[in-house]
Amino acid sequence: MQTTIHKKHKKTIRVSIVTLPILIVIYLGISMYFSNHFYYGFAINGINASCKTVEEVDTEMLTKSKTYTLDLKERNGVKEQIKANEIGLKYNVKDKIQALKESQNSFAWIFSFFSPKTSEMNGIVTYDDKLLKERFDKLAVSDSKKIIEPKNASFKYSDKGYVIVKEVKGNKVDNNQLYANLVSAIVKGETTVDLEAKNYYINPKYTSTSQKVKNTKILLNKYITSKITYTFAGGEEVLDSSTIHNFLGVDKKLEITFDKDKMDDYVKKVDNNYNTYGKQRNFATSLGTTVKVSGGDYGWLVNRSGEVNDLIVAIKGGQTITKEPHYTQTAASHDINDIGSTYVEINLTKQHLWFYKNGSLVVQGDVVTGDVSKNHATPAGVYVLKYKEKNATLKGEGYSTPVDVFMPFNGGIGIHDASWRNNKFGKTIYLTNGSHGCINSPPILAKTIYNNIKAGTPVICY
Repeated sequence: MQTTIHKKHKKTIRVSIVTLPILIVIYLGISMYFSNHFYYGFAINGINASCKTVEEVDTEMLTKSKTYTLDLKERNGVKEQIKANEIGLKYNVKDKIQALKESQNSFAWIFSFFSPKTSEMNGIVTYDDKLLKERFDKLAVSDSKKIIEPKNASFKYSDKGYVIVKEVKGNKVDNNQLYANLVSAIVKGETTVDLEAKNYYINPKYTSTSQKVKNTKILLNKYITSKITYTFAGGEEVLDSSTIHNFLGVDKKLEITFDKDKMDDYVKKVDNNYNTYGKQRNFATSLGTTVKVSGGDYGWLVNRSGEVNDLIVAIKGGQTITKEPHYTQTAASHDINDIGSTYVEINLTKQHLWFYKNGSLVVQGDVVTGDVSKNHATPAGVYVLKYKEKNATLKGEGYSTPVDVFMPFNGGIGIHDASWRNNKFGKTIYLTNGSHGCINSPPILAKTIYNNIKAGTPVICY
């Protein structure tokens, strides 16, 4: 048994002694081969140099530089090419290929079978930068007439609410980035550039599947659920989705905007049903006649900017409400006679004044109004009593007059006592010896009005 094992061991040693030198000779022979051939699986700038000599690689590169074509795969099936002769492409660095070959250790060839390598070398090819730029400018991606701008997903209003309009991808690229990458591809010897795969296109920021788009759509549809009803004498005005959608817009960040100019136009239309400020009125006088009075500063006056802001709040809340407009100034009532039952009535022709409070006559009496002969006639109109003041001093050009009570309603024009007239009021005094525009009154008349009136009371002059 031991003899058999011993014989096998000796045989193995003899085989190893014979085989090892053969393997060494083979290895050295292959090493000699790779002393003037590139490693297996080796590539240079996209050229297969595997097991090729410097001369073979050089010839292949020279041929490729003459026939080189860079294919551009663009969006929407567009294909273009940049050819070697169009950009002055040349191969002129043979010594670099030789130097690269010499850098390979021929005895390390065996490792190339397990890890093939690729070398990227700069300067192997050159091109004319001016020609390349000219060719680049002629590409479809550089033609402004063929460029379709990318557009974000948008929104369209319909009777059933807002729907999302799909985005437009377009075909616009970042020219600086694309040009730099085309140069890199040419230098590396790449033959194809897929613009879509390389993500060279400028794409919409928001698409129809973006959550931000979906959220904005939800909010838009909430806004148009609002219903604001304005009621006024003789009817009502309803603001709903059919009008609200005209106010709404969406900016680049998908934030909802409000067109305040359009909203102001709408409020202006509503104004006509509410505003009485300065309008002509039919006024029933104390003499039993009806006169038309226009001008002045009394009446309902809608604050448009305030109302626009109120509407924005209501729309954002999706509210269903009935409301009155936001007023800058109010009047006694919304009746046809918005003057109400508390007012001062001044008949400029009869030179007489009446003061009513809650429908009852408090006091009346003759007065003297602005001097007609000196162009100081008291203006007709319906005014608002601004305030009332005791022990005031009336000042103007050439005069300074103290009075016990003063109640202005039209600039510096107001009702006040005029003790200097010695109880001579009414008739035609105002035609040649009137005031500077104020309502000169007997002291008892002025004081009675003062003690019973409040700021905001209408004063009717006709």
